[in-house]
Amino acid sequence: MTRVPRGYIARRRRTKMRSFASNFRGAHLRLNRMITQQVKRAFVSSHRDRGRQKRDFRRLCITRINAATRIYKVFDSYSKLIHNLYKKKLILNRKMLAQVAVSNPNNLYTISNKIKIIN
Repeated sequence: MTRVPRGYIARRRRTKMRSFASNFRGAHLRLNRMITQQVKRAFVSSHRDRGRQKRDFRRLCITRINAATRIYKVFDSYSKLIHNLYKKKLILNRKMLAQVAVSNPNNLYTISNKIKIIN
């Protein structure tokens, strides 16, 4: 039986997978079957960890705000600060509040005074 020259589609697919695996090491970089397995695994991990990263940063912001409110005696706790912010309709997200709490605690005082004055 004569040799049939195959098309370019499979080669294109493999080179595309190989381009994703350019930073891998060892057999994960060299063997096609291993490349496809590891690339699929990497995509699953990246998809999962995008949500996890958002969750972790939200937790970090909450921890920073809570620590600042307790250290600088702005409020008794994080939950009371957030509750009063919502009650007075001051729109500041947790990321902004954490940045203010870390960089300039005096501004945290002014925010808390705004909350306390408007009754």
